[in-house]
Amino acid sequence: MPEQVAAQIIQGLPQQSVALSMFRRVTMSRAQLRMPVLSVLPIAFWVDGDTGLKQTTNVSWDNKFLDAREVAVIVPIPAAVLDDAAFDVWAEIRPRIQEAIGAMIDAATIFGTNAPWTEPSIVEGAVAADNVRTVGDPAPNSNAPSPDFSIELSETMALVEADGFDPNATFGPRRIKARVRGLRATTGEPIFAQSVLADAPDTIYGEPVRYVSNGAWDPAYAAITGDVNAAILGIRQDMTYQMFTEGVISDETGKVILNLMQQDSVALRVMMRLAFAVANPINILNSDEDTRWPFAVLAEAAPPGP
Repeated sequence: MPEQVAAQIIQGLPQQSVALSMFRRVTMSRAQLRMPVLSVLPIAFWVDGDTGLKQTTNVSWDNKFLDAREVAVIVPIPAAVLDDAAFDVWAEIRPRIQEAIGAMIDAATIFGTNAPWTEPSIVEGAVAADNVRTVGDPAPNSNAPSPDFSIELSETMALVEADGFDPNATFGPRRIKARVRGLRATTGEPIFAQSVLADAPDTIYGEPVRYVSNGAWDPAYAAITGDVNAAILGIRQDMTYQMFTEGVISDETGKVILNLMQQDSVALRVMMRLAFAVANPINILNSDEDTRWPFAVLAEAAPPGP
């Protein structure tokens, strides 16, 4: 496999994955990484008089474990196709490899779909903490539905803020653009700003927004917002690639699907080992771990049609 193509696969993956482009990344030297998370806050006391005794307090940490799991894909191509192709086959396949791996990572970390970890995903944790708002819910201090999507999203952010976290990013499907493009604040400025720079993200309420466009997005949700610094990706093994011209590809029963040597094929194997967890440290605004979560979701009243 040409070195340039391999480098482009590795470098291009973050563009196909919201998790890899936005979440906090840590390097793992072993298959499991223990991360202490603050669980008990200190308490201060007034001193009684000039000679009063100063009291003591406790500070505690709980352990959060990152357990690395492997994501991989194998792409076999007949040698004759590579020899006879009038175009760059790897250039056509490269975006599909990035998309496939990125979709698996996003689906697992954001929604918990086929997740190999025991830690809850972003949405699972938000639902468990009741950090969920539904499109069309009554507006604050009113029995009437919210007048526009900007208020829906703002109230979703408020759920995160009430738990003691600052939402610093929003992500959703590309159709979210149509819902915010024409919205204005009460002072007239746009809620949504589309970036004019290639490497800069669009913004909503001044915070970056990323679009999950790799097929991993669950249509039951309109948007997710929260503190992406709390979402931790542990990288045990960065993406590796290897080409094979010999060997067999079999299914889970052991049945041979493709014999590379006998059927004159070439296979590219791409693999990566990573872990995921959401840090949920105690803070002064919410000391209850069961109701505290650094993310909130805006659910659709009914999933949109195709």
